[in-house]
Amino acid sequence: MAYDDYVGKTDIREDTLDARLVRGLAATLGRPVPAALPPLWHWMLFQDWVMPDGIGPDGHPKRGGFLPPVHDLPRRMWAGGRVAFPGAVLRIGDAVRRTSTILKVAEKSGGAGRLVFVTVQHRVEGPAGLAVEEEQDIVYRGADGAAVKAADPAPAWPDAVSTVVVPDSVMLFRYSALTGNGHRIHYDHPYVTGEEGYPGLVVHGPLQATFMAHHALDHAAPGARLACFAYRGRRPCFDGRALTVLRREEGAQVLLETRDDTGATCMQAEAVLEGQPIG
Repeated sequence: MAYDDYVGKTDIREDTLDARLVRGLAATLGRPVPAALPPLWHWMLFQDWVMPDGIGPDGHPKRGGFLPPVHDLPRRMWAGGRVAFPGAVLRIGDAVRRTSTILKVAEKSGGAGRLVFVTVQHRVEGPAGLAVEEEQDIVYRGADGAAVKAADPAPAWPDAVSTVVVPDSVMLFRYSALTGNGHRIHYDHPYVTGEEGYPGLVVHGPLQATFMAHHALDHAAPGARLACFAYRGRRPCFDGRALTVLRREEGAQVLLETRDDTGATCMQAEAVLEGQPIG
């Protein structure tokens, strides 16, 4: 199939919000067990477990199926996305339904060579209605060149509120298991260093986004909720190293970043909160 043939393709899945998943992620993140599902915790749902003969060399399911295969670009990454929370709440035990649609497939060339970007829309509904509407950007790239390049420290945010986390190998393994993510770069040290060329286990982009979403709300007024959240990856970060999460307000937005132990920006995000004055 040509890439354009995938545009408009739809996949529908159903799941149940299991209490064990919620308790497990709360323990992994060191947070209290919530009464309602916090922002971005829905990424634990709709897991894609395949039989052993359906697993590719990187631990993901073999190419093909819903997403375009892009066989000639071996590295597949979650580059970023945009998430809106219309207001319906998801709770433990809820039956949930996700409708996924491929919106766009685009081929580009950059400093890393040829790239293929796939944008997928997900709509997650529960008993109370539409709970999550998001677009995810997935990028395929080649294996040539350095897996990660040096970067300068980002400019200081003197007015930012910051916190530091150290995502270790146990956290990355637990998050992989809770989200059904078999990608070996997150838990298999010999593979990620020997095959992919990274200096350590790669911290999940969705995990960093979750850190930022929590940080946005942890320093908001009581009762504030996340209305929308946009995030994008800039460079990978690795296990066992300090990761700083920064938050500052600018007009109607909360700006967020994660920065590695060298001060370089790894992920950026913008959030809009409802229920508190911003500015």
